[in-house]
Amino acid sequence: MASRVEPVVRDAEHGDVAAICRFGEAHIRPHYAPLIGAEAADEQVRTWWNETHVGTAVAEGLVVVAEADGQLVGVGQRGRRGADHVVYKLYLHPRHRGRGLGAQLLDALIRQLPANADRLYVEHFAANERAGAFYEREGFTVERLEPSPTEDPALGVVWRARAR
Repeated sequence: MASRVEPVVRDAEHGDVAAICRFGEAHIRPHYAPLIGAEAADEQVRTWWNETHVGTAVAEGLVVVAEADGQLVGVGQRGRRGADHVVYKLYLHPRHRGRGLGAQLLDALIRQLPANADRLYVEHFAANERAGAFYEREGFTVERLEPSPTEDPALGVVWRARAR
């Protein structure tokens, strides 16, 4: 998957839905299984990387992708929780991490925000320390920890925020 072409970040289109789901199938389980367990990782894929969920988010203009050599190498998705704007997905192919592409996907999601959005939230599992470090570097500060209903500390959700 090493590309000689710099990835292009763009808004996702309807034709990207199947590729986004395949990206989730290929990368989410191996990423999360060591952090939160195989069962919880499988649940993440079933719930959030299916054609219905992804298709709806793409249709609503909430998804951005990074593409290199015709292959999807990154996905970002935002949404709402009440009045708050939230980044719910920000994932890169492992070979494309550490090159600034995550920040590019985040910037693309921020550009999609309505003009009156003054804050952006992100959420990640407590066990996902790599995500926490990335969001810290990007200026997000911890606002709260939402314990998991299962009482598994790894499945607690860290909520961070930053000014737009």
